[in-house]
Amino acid sequence: MDFSDTPEEAAFRKDARKWLDANATPRDGSEKLQDAFMANTPEEVTASQAWQKRKADGGWAGITWPREHGGRGGNEMQQIIWNQEEGNFKVPPNIFVVSSGLVAPTLIAHGTEAQKTEILPTLLSGKGVWCQLFSEPSAGSDLAGIRTRARRNGDDWVINGQKIWTSGAHYSGYGILLVRTDPDVPKHKGLTMFIVKMDSPGIEARRIKQISGHSSFNEVFLDDLRIPDSDRLGPLNQGWRVAMTTLTNERYTLAIGRSVGGMRAEELIPLAASVSLNGCPAIEDNQVRAKIAEFASRQRGMEFTSYRIMTALSRDKEPMIEGSIGKLLLGKLRQEMAGFALELTGGAAGIGDSPTDQTGLWRGDYLTAPGNRISGGSDEIQRNIIAERILGMPPEVRLDKDIAFSDLK
Repeated sequence: MDFSDTPEEAAFRKDARKWLDANATPRDGSEKLQDAFMANTPEEVTASQAWQKRKADGGWAGITWPREHGGRGGNEMQQIIWNQEEGNFKVPPNIFVVSSGLVAPTLIAHGTEAQKTEILPTLLSGKGVWCQLFSEPSAGSDLAGIRTRARRNGDDWVINGQKIWTSGAHYSGYGILLVRTDPDVPKHKGLTMFIVKMDSPGIEARRIKQISGHSSFNEVFLDDLRIPDSDRLGPLNQGWRVAMTTLTNERYTLAIGRSVGGMRAEELIPLAASVSLNGCPAIEDNQVRAKIAEFASRQRGMEFTSYRIMTALSRDKEPMIEGSIGKLLLGKLRQEMAGFALELTGGAAGIGDSPTDQTGLWRGDYLTAPGNRISGGSDEIQRNIIAERILGMPPEVRLDKDIAFSDLK
């Protein structure tokens, strides 16, 4: 494991920092990085698009994209370095994670030349904000079980069904949509991916009010939505292969995001010093100190795991399992730390309107953490990946492998 930059990486980091110094304001430590990938107001959407445009003009958008598609032609390690440096500055939420990190690689791998020529420049410049229309009420972890149906009608496809937990659908102009085009074959074989305009007749996004107070997720209803066959992304009935490109990039993008989000273990120290326990500052209690130390050590272990990812990328190797390990452990640690913080603050944890004081920030973390443990692959999915691909355990028994989807109960 190598913790230092190579000379080339150090030069790239220096150039990135120089550009950021000239175009953004450094963070002063009072900001919180929670929900760094979601906009909560129209103003944040506008600011995010303007920042993406500025990065594109400066040559810092699409770092890993091929040059022929307007990118920088860089490698994944350079993207990580950029994320690290950008995280030191006050910048808008990165609502282009889906657009640039998921849609663009999928489009580059499976799109037609016409689709690439039309769409990729808008992704790069911030004009196009995209969402991912995959999960359904009855098909979350089992994505291949989706029921949204597309039927051919001349040169168009008529689509009916429902999607749910679609991040950012209410401010997205476009989406990639996975639907079932052939129910008479096994469930993984009858899927197709489409490109959809979110303002098309027959599509409606409804925001979901979350327990955290935010509404970044949506349920999306498709009622006789018509999509031309020219907007099909990839071959007919091979949508599962196209979707795997998207999902692989999703887990990777989450693993190298500019922030893991949430509060850090050391921030529990001033909180514990500010509240009383048995007539003394809570920080003087040995059990409190031991718990904070435990959180700090677990967090440090996760940082070392992320360094393994960086080292592998720096050596032109492809990390696979580290992303699942980090995803699984991060959500649990974040939720446990926030729960401990709210125990320290006692009755104050459930009152107060300010989301910016210490109690409000930890409360926001606690209420957001369950969703983080589901999005990007739930805890159960990550455990299956680790069990099967690291430990070599037998895969789950699949009774529906060779059965047509229409015959499944």
